[in-house]
Amino acid sequence: MKLIKDKKREISKEEEFYLASQWQLMWRKFKKHKLAMLGGTILAIFYIVAIFSEFFSTEDIYKQHLEDIYAPTQKIHFFDEEGFHLRPFVHGLKKERDPETFRRTYTEDKTKRYPLYFFVHGDKYKLWNLFRTDIHFFGVEEGTLFLFGTDKLGRDLFSRNLYASRISLSIGLIGVALSFILGCIMGGISGYFGGTIDTVIQRVIEFLISIPTIPLWMALSAALPKKWSPIKVYFGITIILSVIGWCGLARD
Repeated sequence: MKLIKDKKREISKEEEFYLASQWQLMWRKFKKHKLAMLGGTILAIFYIVAIFSEFFSTEDIYKQHLEDIYAPTQKIHFFDEEGFHLRPFVHGLKKERDPETFRRTYTEDKTKRYPLYFFVHGDKYKLWNLFRTDIHFFGVEEGTLFLFGTDKLGRDLFSRNLYASRISLSIGLIGVALSFILGCIMGGISGYFGGTIDTVIQRVIEFLISIPTIPLWMALSAALPKKWSPIKVYFGITIILSVIGWCGLARD
């Protein structure tokens, strides 16, 4: 009986394998790869943070703290002179003027402790330009929270980095999508018509592939007009990244 049951299990597994779709087979193989699962999880977290960057940021990216220009990072602590605290906190910043260089210097003011809270009220924003709210994932109710410090205008670098991640993470997706579409179109034309058209397209592909990728990208990036708005530069870079990417797909 045991042999029969084991045999049935083997048959059912084989049937599941042959009846599974391509996506199911890919997912099964992906789940078995621990590093791939770890990398996929981290990448998913990055994209979630980028999509909801207004919510995860601690304040408005345009907000200026003119009294805290080039402020250092405020470290998160669990311990102080009183001992361990279950709720993490940051110390305030003490500002001084260097008498020799006349530069502003910062030191931790350990007499001031600002606890971190989840889902705090802060600067107002419109999520995806649709919903107006002032709820942030975490922050302090009083004082300042500069996890990455501030820039020359006193703007919070942590919040600005979260906003900037949208561009960094979306350029790759849009570039791949454009390469895929262009590769399918050019490869389809080359295979469908054949003859002279196929020869010309394949020679163009070989020429583009023969050019070193990094110098070509650098040259095309330098060719972008400096007067362009950030949106135009963004789309220009995505097009540049897809210029070479379509060649391999079209050739296959």
